[in-house]
Amino acid sequence: MNRLTGKRVLITGASAGIGEACARHFAAHGTHLLLSARRVERVREIAEELSTEHGIEARADALDVTDRAAVTAYVDDLAGAGLVPDVLINNAGKAKGLDKLHEGSLDHWDEMIDTNVKGLLYVTRAVVPHMVERDSGHIINIGSIAGRWVYPKGAVYNATKFAVKALSEAMNIDLLGTRIRVSSVDPGLTETEFSEVRFDGDTERADSVYSTTEPLTADDVADACVYVANAPEHVDIFNLVMMPTVQRYPGYIDRTGA
Repeated sequence: MNRLTGKRVLITGASAGIGEACARHFAAHGTHLLLSARRVERVREIAEELSTEHGIEARADALDVTDRAAVTAYVDDLAGAGLVPDVLINNAGKAKGLDKLHEGSLDHWDEMIDTNVKGLLYVTRAVVPHMVERDSGHIINIGSIAGRWVYPKGAVYNATKFAVKALSEAMNIDLLGTRIRVSSVDPGLTETEFSEVRFDGDTERADSVYSTTEPLTADDVADACVYVANAPEHVDIFNLVMMPTVQRYPGYIDRTGA
């Protein structure tokens, strides 16, 4: 049963990867889209394509979730236009570097904390009061298995995703008594631009992360997000943890060949 038709979904970081895949999967279910990313030309292309293909409304905006004033202005503009989302997908996030803590880059740390934690908070703080006023809505935070189990050289990224897990659980408690649901979707090894960003554009190193194995795809994660959002309104899926069959723990991956 499709319970999503006609709903409005806001997706941050929608220009590529999981965010773009979510846009495509939700559009296929008849939802209207609010797409945002720093690469505004790319989200405009996606919005135009999906609007034409599925006959939905799709708006694209430039947004850096780390810019608190910009986030506030963006959500105020949506609310003023009557476009408060039914579903918020906090997807914007990144990993930078793969270093021991005592050798890590402070700039990388700032980028991860500002995007993965503060960016999620800024967007949520701006959107959720409108959901509370309406007494309906669903927040889906894209977490990671890195927010459940640590791994070598990932301390700060781990910490940011542990924060997402804590925030998701705490939001659920804070929203008790409302009809607003909060979920997190926590994927394991997933092949997107993620590793290329982590390694500052080093495509050879990024490709090696996924070589000789079969990781999740962005479509797999988007499919899970649709499943979570499509649950009956009296059902709140707190957390969905997913890994490729070849992975059973962050450091345990079958690389005997895909």
